[in-house]
Amino acid sequence: MWRLLGVLLLVIVACDHNAQARPSDDDDRREERLHMVSRQIEARDVRDPRVLDAMRKVPRHLFVPEAERRFAYQDRPLPIGHRQTISQPYIVALMTELANVKPGDRVLEVGTGSGYQAAVLAEMGVEVFSIEIVEPLAKRAKKTLDALGYAKRVEVRHGDGYAGWPAHAPFDAIVVTAAPPKIPEPLKQQLKVGGHLVIPVGDYFQRLKVVTRTEKGFRDRSVAPVRFVPMTGKAQER
Repeated sequence: MWRLLGVLLLVIVACDHNAQARPSDDDDRREERLHMVSRQIEARDVRDPRVLDAMRKVPRHLFVPEAERRFAYQDRPLPIGHRQTISQPYIVALMTELANVKPGDRVLEVGTGSGYQAAVLAEMGVEVFSIEIVEPLAKRAKKTLDALGYAKRVEVRHGDGYAGWPAHAPFDAIVVTAAPPKIPEPLKQQLKVGGHLVIPVGDYFQRLKVVTRTEKGFRDRSVAPVRFVPMTGKAQER
């Protein structure tokens, strides 16, 4: 009998060991994230180690619809519904690096979308205030962010981000993930001195720009041609 119990115990232990030895889905996707960072982001000269580390950690596949998850770590935007997209990983990393944030900073995000950009910023230790004009997306992003443990660092609300979020201004950085025809003045005014506004600007032909607030005014520079969904709401008023 004792021999039989011993055999059963060995079988149970072996089964448990095999169960633990099988890689989980997240383990598999972690390898994809590592490849994404090394091949798509580091290879294209994003160098900030904090950005790279955050991109390695945030599970991008959980921010896209299930039908698109097999493509989550490819370097391209993906549809998330309501005619909106999640930006390609390289662009998320580039914009995050250009924001030049540090732990404890307060950041405004205009265009929550899937919530992925907010999660990357939160992984870097900043406080994120994110506005989404499409209400179902705002609700879904908040649910995803809360489920992944970002509730303490990310506050999401539904609304038009053109006017920013004055109640929490000024911000150390502002990241805009939709393209207005021109830079909204309220966003510039809600920057701290020394803060950076990272924003795509234009209609069909768009440029990614960085606006820095100085003691004397604003300084802006053009970084690269980009293609974002247009900013809707007040931004489209002439």
